[in-house]
Amino acid sequence: MSTTGANADPLAALGSLPGVAGSVESVRKAVDRVYGHRIMRRRSTEITAEAALRGARGSAALSGADWALEEVRRRTDFGADDESRVMGAALRLSAEAGQLLSVWRQSPLRVLARLHLVAAADKADEVGRPRQAGETVDEPLIELPLPDAGEVSGRLEGLADLIIAGTSAPALVTAAVVHGELLALRPFVSHNGLVARAAERIVLIGSGLDPKAICPAEVGHAELGRASYLAALDGYVSGTPEGMAAWIAHCGRAIELGARESTAVCEALQRGAA
Repeated sequence: MSTTGANADPLAALGSLPGVAGSVESVRKAVDRVYGHRIMRRRSTEITAEAALRGARGSAALSGADWALEEVRRRTDFGADDESRVMGAALRLSAEAGQLLSVWRQSPLRVLARLHLVAAADKADEVGRPRQAGETVDEPLIELPLPDAGEVSGRLEGLADLIIAGTSAPALVTAAVVHGELLALRPFVSHNGLVARAAERIVLIGSGLDPKAICPAEVGHAELGRASYLAALDGYVSGTPEGMAAWIAHCGRAIELGARESTAVCEALQRGAA
């Protein structure tokens, strides 16, 4: 995404793209329905915990570890193989995201570095910082051309400046841009998809759209499928108004599906079945 030009708030400008206002309104209604559920008055902490688990499962599925939910609940060893390490990283990020809100508003780049450190869970030199010239990226499921380290640095700084300056853009638009930009840049040597989806979650929580983190967009992204996810990402990377609008709409639909998932959890709790 270009962050230059006469418009002082380019994120807000995206809100006027054809179809985006409808997505924003549809997401708001879906989120409001969950928050208005009677079970939320008494058991919101349980809904939040369940959403975090299901969100982690969805994010991991998009990164190649597509496990059944009960398998995620049952397992305790998340270091035995590549898939289990991806799942462990997704679970750690889901737990960490809500702890970084105040830092995000002041220093988004610090938060992104922290998310990568949490995901990678090791102390290698390349962990917890943007990749440098000559370093490769382990992100086999995203096959887009890889920006060089210099472009990554400049675009990350531009994105951070937009977040720190604040925007009048709807939360959906900001979350979609943060998510899409991180996927397009793949700024770290690994775990970029997981980090991008965790950053989307942070924006949705911090914006006030989903303050209790009960509408896991990661669930919706996984339900829509990897092919649809990557096709929408192609639209974002194209930079065209139509492509950007399609990506924002895709992210909006994912949030709606996450809200539907938590509504089902509320209904199950109400029936005493969960």
